[in-house]
Amino acid sequence: MRRCLILLLVLWCTSAIAAAPSPRNVLVLGDSLSAAHNIPVEAGWVHLLEARTSKMVPPWTLVNASISGETSLSGRNRIAGLLEKYKPGVVVIELGANDGLRGLSLTQFADNLDTMISASRKAGAKVLLLGIELPVNYGPQYRDGLRKVYADAAARHQATLLPFLLDGVATNPAVMQEDGLHPTAQGEPRVAENVWSKLQALL
Repeated sequence: MRRCLILLLVLWCTSAIAAAPSPRNVLVLGDSLSAAHNIPVEAGWVHLLEARTSKMVPPWTLVNASISGETSLSGRNRIAGLLEKYKPGVVVIELGANDGLRGLSLTQFADNLDTMISASRKAGAKVLLLGIELPVNYGPQYRDGLRKVYADAAARHQATLLPFLLDGVATNPAVMQEDGLHPTAQGEPRVAENVWSKLQALL
């Protein structure tokens, strides 16, 4: 009798583990635009969206792995470990601003994006690519080239693309910080809405 009870307990524990839901994580890999630069973390767009996704049934958790100053190369170097650790169902890649501001090679940027998207897809995650726009003083050739890198990468990998993360924000000085590059806390809700317009279909 005792052996039967032990066997039933083992079977119950095994079935409970098998039935446990896999983690529903959204991995955000970005730079200062996603790391709530110079504003409270809770005011950033990632935190604002988690307030929404955490109420879904079942809920999604947003893991913000963004680092101020991150380039596409450093993101490429980190993504394998992040995928292994968090096993996300969706990966949001918001990189390229620092590549562009430093005038780095667009060919190398495209290669880094390809590697990050491919790794994410191989890990079973859907991918949302967040594009950025450079200030006009960078010239039309480089600015157009950067836009094309995002568009081509999304098309090549069938990833979802938000062409401009700061659409409706970057051109409004009232919701931009003095550096002209980062939104204020007042601008972050619009950024969150921009991302949500593409992210919600992937959840």
